[in-house]
Amino acid sequence: MSNKDINFAYKVRHALNERIDDMPVATVDRLAAARQMALSRKKKDAPVRVIAHQNVLAGTANHFFPKTFFWLKPLGVAAPILAGVVLFFGLYQYEQQHHITEIAAIDAAVLADEVPPSAYLDRGFDTYLAKHDNPEWR
Repeated sequence: MSNKDINFAYKVRHALNERIDDMPVATVDRLAAARQMALSRKKKDAPVRVIAHQNVLAGTANHFFPKTFFWLKPLGVAAPILAGVVLFFGLYQYEQQHHITEIAAIDAAVLADEVPPSAYLDRGFDTYLAKHDNPEWR
C-alpha cells in the first residue's frame, strides 16, 4: 500500500468513527460484515525469524568468536599481554648486549693502550690528565 492509500484509509476510519452513533443499525451491521470479509481475504503475514540467544546481554553477543572458535576469546586477552612480555624481554636482551659491547670496547682500548692498567687506578692519574690536556686521550 502506498502512503496515499494509508492516509485515505485513516480518513475513512475517522469519518466512520465520528458518525457511528448516527448510522442505522443495518448499515453498521453491513460495515462489520464487510470488515470481516476483508480481513478473511487478507494475506497472512510472513513469519518473522529472529535469532535470539539465551543469556546474552546487550553488547556481549559472541559475534567475533563463534562456537567453533571458542578458544580464541581468551587468546584475545592473552595475546597482547604475551606480546608485551616478549617485547620487554627482547628490549632487555638488546640493552644487555649493547652494554656488554660497550664494556668490551673500553676493555679493548685499555688493554691496547701504552699505559699500564694499574695507572688507571692511581688517584694522581686524573690530575695528570687534567694538567696535560691532550685531545688524543679523550
